[in-house]
Amino acid sequence: MELNGVAIDNTFAEGFPIWTSRILITAATERLAKVAATEATGFACSVIMCPAEAGIEKYVAPTETPDGRPGYIVEICHPKKSGLEHQLLERLGQCVLTAPTTAVYDAMGEDAEEQLKVGFKLKFFGDGYETKEKTEEGKVIYSVPIMGGDFKIESKLGIKKGVAGGNFFIMADSNMSALNAAEVAVDAIYNVEKTITPFPGGIVASGSKVGYTNPKYSFMAATTNEKMCPTLKDSVESSIPAEINGVYEIVIDGVDEEAVKAAMKAGIAAATKIPGVKQITAGNYGGKLGKYQIQLQELF
Repeated sequence: MELNGVAIDNTFAEGFPIWTSRILITAATERLAKVAATEATGFACSVIMCPAEAGIEKYVAPTETPDGRPGYIVEICHPKKSGLEHQLLERLGQCVLTAPTTAVYDAMGEDAEEQLKVGFKLKFFGDGYETKEKTEEGKVIYSVPIMGGDFKIESKLGIKKGVAGGNFFIMADSNMSALNAAEVAVDAIYNVEKTITPFPGGIVASGSKVGYTNPKYSFMAATTNEKMCPTLKDSVESSIPAEINGVYEIVIDGVDEEAVKAAMKAGIAAATKIPGVKQITAGNYGGKLGKYQIQLQELF
């Protein structure tokens, strides 16, 4: 199968379940809201070594937020529910409460399968000086006095079992062509709600495999995917055709499988329009890693 003259491999991306939260962070200005959102989603590319996977989903205009201020929706993900609660407490407590003029609201809404009392627990920072109010919808909001005024946070934040590990590889005739296509793909995915691309700038430069090949490196949980490294294609059993000299991977997490599929479709469609892109493939472990198998060709 081809799309815009680019070969789409007959293979699948292998996703796996992950607990996901979806949170709206607002502030007095868009810049301050983005600063807080960026801090809250730091060091969260991959749960292989990071304490969580997280990213900024989208900007939200003041006309669409509960407090009439600009904001950003972020998603924070963890394999365990208890781990997700811990990450929410740490990231919102250390990175958002500390940021000027911020407020935190649940953005999972009716998609939530459960709710965590994150706001209720963070309100103890108020040392008894915090106050509580109820919205017309019956939601509880805590106001914690700080030097910059009041930090506001919704008492409960919704979570659900989402999908992590949606992915595709962009293969091009040069590194710059592959990189340009990856950036365009990430921009397209940014327009797909309820998904994030957790790696730096949304792009994976260092695709990995589970475990190791070299027995001397048996202490490693994950190592470089040598079959997809262009500089090694002449010296190892490579998965890269001779004309390919640039490869980048896009990894996608989302609140459900349909959201991840939509993001993959949008990203691939955008990438295939870039000159020099020759092939799109995906990473999987034959179905051994996760229960979600997203077939690339079926997306189209």
